[in-house]
Amino acid sequence: MKATNFQPVPFEQILDEKYGKIGSPDRNIYEEESKAFRIGVFIKQARIAASLTQEELALRIGTKKSYISRLERGMCDIQLNTLIRIIERGLGRKFEISIL
Repeated sequence: MKATNFQPVPFEQILDEKYGKIGSPDRNIYEEESKAFRIGVFIKQARIAASLTQEELALRIGTKKSYISRLERGMCDIQLNTLIRIIERGLGRKFEISIL
């Protein structure tokens, strides 16, 4: 088998090449759209850590399983009050905001 000289590339470099540097129009669109995905990943990880199904989480906050599924896949936006309800009522966690 032929050896390869694979060199990993930093993710930031991949983003720069695909979408442009931070502040460019395409990169700004990517950064904005990826927020929904990152929130979805957070919700899914927290739900699994709480040993809840999507349906159980949905019942706790008064929504549908399909909405939780779309959120976890980053396929829809979320309102702040809904995010707080998911975290506090649904997951039994504390919601805090930090501005860096």
